Amino acid sequence: MEIYFAKEYTGAPFQLFGAAHLIGLALVFAINLYIAYTRNRSSLRARRLFRYTLAAILVLNELAWHAWNYFTGQWTFQTMLPFHLCSLLVWVSAYMLATKNFTIYEFVYFLGIGGATQALLTPDAGIYGFPHFRFFQAIISHGAIVTAAIYMTLVEGFRPYWRSILRVAAWGNVYMLVIFVFNQLTGSNYLFIAHKPETASLMDMLGPWPWYILSLEVIAAILCLVLYLPFAIKDRQAAPAAA
Repeated sequence: MEIYFAKEYTGAPFQLFGAAHLIGLALVFAINLYIAYTRNRSSLRARRLFRYTLAAILVLNELAWHAWNYFTGQWTFQTMLPFHLCSLLVWVSAYMLATKNFTIYEFVYFLGIGGATQALLTPDAGIYGFPHFRFFQAIISHGAIVTAAIYMTLVEGFRPYWRSILRVAAWGNVYMLVIFVFNQLTGSNYLFIAHKPETASLMDMLGPWPWYILSLEVIAAILCLVLYLPFAIKDRQAAPAAA
């Protein structure tokens, strides 16, 4: 059992788009497909149970991640504070699920689906391939963030608006500036804006620092518009009827 939680893992390293990775992605996809298929069949009690269960999964999985890093001597102030985008989204997604907070939903919808999907496709798992704890933790964490946003949209009836994009863009950039200053003061690399991550990621194709940050801003803007497109089309189709 210890090998599955070992710091110096001797099993196979994480393989990008290997069999285990693809199965993990398929399971996340299947869960969200099931949510979409059954979205109008759930009772109020069942919906509440699902929200609280998913919130608990997010929190417990994140706490297990912190505990593993602590007991393996890897927990540091510079790496484990909840300042990375997905780390922050774990906590706010859990809060959103428990409280049905719409303001937080706006951020989880755009940043959660956009950011966590990228992290699902290129997890920062390093040497920890299946069946190590880190492999499962990464898939569960990012998959649950995406599922939280999709669930609130399809089942609870939440939706973003044009002003949602503006709020997410404005506050997202304010947050990035604050974290940039924090990184400079502490020598950390939260949000990966001090330098690129050590493992393979989308940023490898976006040029050197700091230009890849500007590229990420453009990609984020495009993703937000793509994620809003279904609602823009729906509003446009409804406009003549309303007139």
